[in-house]
Amino acid sequence: MTVKTTVSSTDRHHEYAARKVAEGVFASVSSIVAAGIEQMMHDEAEREAALEAMKDTIRARMELPRESWIEFDAADDVFERARAHLASKSGK
Repeated sequence: MTVKTTVSSTDRHHEYAARKVAEGVFASVSSIVAAGIEQMMHDEAEREAALEAMKDTIRARMELPRESWIEFDAADDVFERARAHLASKSGK
C-alpha cells in the first residue's frame, strides 16, 4: 500500500535530492525519502540489537561469583589491571 504525504525540505536537501534523481541514483524524490527512512529503521534495529547484547553481557557478568570479580581501588589504574587480567586469560 502507498500513502501519499507532503514533505517539506530545505533548499539544500531539495537540490541534493533533485541531483540524485537527475543522476539516475534514485527514480524519484519519494524513493530518496523512502531510502532515508529505511536506513533510519535499519540503524535503529542495529542500535537496539547492540543494546540488548550489552544488557545480556552485563547480566551475565553480574551473575558471576564474587571471587571472579576484579577488585577496584580508586588509586589503581583500573584499565591497566583489566588489560593484565585479559592478557592472563588469553595466555599472553
